[in-house]
Amino acid sequence: MGDHIIETSGLTMYYGHQRGIIDVNLRVRKGEIFGFLGPNGAGKTTVQRVLMDVIRPTRGSATIFGLDCQKQGVDIRKQVGYLPSELSLYPNMKADAFLQMLASLREERVDLTFRQQLYERLNLDPSRKMKTYSRGNKQKIGIVAAFMGKPELLVLDEPTSGLDPIMQQVVLSLVQETKDDGRSVFFSSHNLPEVQAVCDRVGIIREGQLVKTDSVETLTEQQFKRLQIGFRELPPADAFDFDGVTETKRDGLTVTLEIAKGLNKVMGIAVTYGIEDIETLPVSLEEIFLTFYDREPHGGNRA
Repeated sequence: MGDHIIETSGLTMYYGHQRGIIDVNLRVRKGEIFGFLGPNGAGKTTVQRVLMDVIRPTRGSATIFGLDCQKQGVDIRKQVGYLPSELSLYPNMKADAFLQMLASLREERVDLTFRQQLYERLNLDPSRKMKTYSRGNKQKIGIVAAFMGKPELLVLDEPTSGLDPIMQQVVLSLVQETKDDGRSVFFSSHNLPEVQAVCDRVGIIREGQLVKTDSVETLTEQQFKRLQIGFRELPPADAFDFDGVTETKRDGLTVTLEIAKGLNKVMGIAVTYGIEDIETLPVSLEEIFLTFYDREPHGGNRA
């Protein structure tokens, strides 16, 4: 297993003739929070279902803890906390009885004090039948089920879905605490601000293919730069109209540019109009993500 807790090689899945995922090569390190990003239908859930042996791949391989996900799925699931995107709960069963049943299936004894703490932090009353819960409370049951055994790996598919903002922050805190405890999290989401808040690295999946894997810091620093330049004399409207540069705003003598390449050329032109002030503005993970989907952060199209 080495330093990687999850590894896939050439992982491919077709649903009949329809594409699921294609040649996904993924590595998740021990002790990190890995964000798996993509819009609905991109292939995030398919990858997680293959990892948990819910579905079998068309070709390729996947391992967790060095164990083959398809040949040793039962052993893997005993050690993983899994929160699927769609929960199947027993409607006439009480939540605490359901969670106790799940706890009995784990190799390690579940700490009942910790489970009670999860109830309290999530504001969940587990004494009711599950058919009486709202969508958000059903999601909380799934969160308790995933976290309560303090597994070495959490596989979470849209964990904050259906939760109010306060509960979303509780879940993100639980994710961070898992990492602080030396354990790992594979975190699938399309909520980019929350991924940026907690993840160490991210993988971006587009139309079933993994198009980028890097640290959040590297992605937000290197994909493109945003400069706000104050001039003594305002440049013409087409002064920065060339490949790799997009002008996004003018306000008086200040021009804001997004620069993917050609920074030296930009500066060479800018100095001729007298630079009074220059500032590098932060770029969010959401804006970086949109560049991989051929869209401008502010809503237009990137050529």
